[in-house]
Amino acid sequence: MRNKKKIALVAHDECKKDMIDWVKENINIVRPHDLYGTGTTGRLIQDNCNLCITCLKSGPLGGDQQLGAMIAEEKLDLLIF
Repeated sequence: MRNKKKIALVAHDECKKDMIDWVKENINIVRPHDLYGTGTTGRLIQDNCNLCITCLKSGPLGGDQQLGAMIAEEKLDLLIF
């Protein structure tokens, strides 16, 4: 099993602050991994947590489908929602 994981972070609009708070509390755990997020969530995490995160499209514009494809193709190890 690889030590470095590919982790997606996604949150509904009303839960984005909760996701940012969770990432801040767990920053040392998530920092060494490859992070992905739907557009707005990813940008907010990047801006508020000083992390490098690959931002996909916004959820309603196809980001959710992009993550679904990554899951189907086994290109993600973990999704945190």
